[in-house]
Amino acid sequence: MFLHTHPYEPFFPEGATRLIVGTLPPPRFTTRVLNDRDVDFCYGSSNGLLWPVLDRIFRLNLKYETTQEAADQRKEFLTSRGIGVCDIVHSCERDKIDASDLGMQNIKLRDLVGYLREYPKIHTLIFTGGNSKNGPEYFFRKHLKTYNMKLEVVSDDVPRVHQFTMYHPVPVEGKLKPRTIKTVSLTAPSGSANRAIGSMQLYKDLKNKNPKFNTIDFRVMQYQEFF
Repeated sequence: MFLHTHPYEPFFPEGATRLIVGTLPPPRFTTRVLNDRDVDFCYGSSNGLLWPVLDRIFRLNLKYETTQEAADQRKEFLTSRGIGVCDIVHSCERDKIDASDLGMQNIKLRDLVGYLREYPKIHTLIFTGGNSKNGPEYFFRKHLKTYNMKLEVVSDDVPRVHQFTMYHPVPVEGKLKPRTIKTVSLTAPSGSANRAIGSMQLYKDLKNKNPKFNTIDFRVMQYQEFF
């Protein structure tokens, strides 16, 4: 049994207002056997699409290599935009050493609500995936239940948008102050999600209008609204 532990501490730039929430990077990031195109930072897998999509949206001219400069580029971008990263899974066990969400067992979650209390300016959570089993939204729903909270639908169109209300742990002027936080569940930035994109009517319509339109273009269109 392989113990898959998250290799990175949560990244919270000062004054963060949004938070990217995923599950776990591939096991090679835990075992520290990275390839030459991996970046030693959150979402740094050479197979991942989050940074290539953000690179296109913001014209970041990112490096895709295992260097400190490449990692620093990403940290500087997140800091400049007030975006943090806190994947929800702390660790899990796996029979097979791969990156499958469904392969996770004996899962331990991070206390995301606790972090949100520490960083009161965060108003939006950006899930890198939806509510399929062992996806970030799926785990966050389970996490909220432990605090007797739940997500409420804002928009059921893809990408789905929800919200929840939490309260400051210490009363302000004798009253519990409510705080509403929005969540958006983006199409996952992984190659495995390409089939799901291909089945979406919106994608089919856009593809019919422009045969060169692809799944990366679709993510760029979707992500830029929330980043």
